[in-house]
Amino acid sequence: MEQFCTFEVAKFLVGIEIGSIQEILRVQPVTVVPLAPSGVCGLMSLRGQIVPVIDLRVRLGLPASGSGTAGFDVIVRTSQGAVSLLVDEVGDVVEVGPDTFEPVPDTMSASARPFIRGAHRLERRLLLTIEAETAACVNLA
Repeated sequence: MEQFCTFEVAKFLVGIEIGSIQEILRVQPVTVVPLAPSGVCGLMSLRGQIVPVIDLRVRLGLPASGSGTAGFDVIVRTSQGAVSLLVDEVGDVVEVGPDTFEPVPDTMSASARPFIRGAHRLERRLLLTIEAETAACVNLA
């Protein structure tokens, strides 16, 4: 069994493995980085640590959140340090087993496929599980 913290990202219910999450915060001020790659909103200061902020909507091939949209910063731990994934809403923690697992749906865009581990069938929805390390990968060079 695996535990995932769930989030709303546009029309999708996504889950990130609990062990990858450092903390969840209301949206923090972001400093825009000129010429940053698509999906990188900018940088935020987290108790003195500079953390890249990535719009999970853009990673999933959806329109960007927009500056007026309230949301949450999901701080995930990666091999490169902390990274914030911007989501719309925070959901519940769910526990799923291998019996509900499905491979990445064919309907997912090619740009989103590298970030999605697979899907789990829940009672009323499909939970897309996000590979935090891959989704949080930032190349500012």
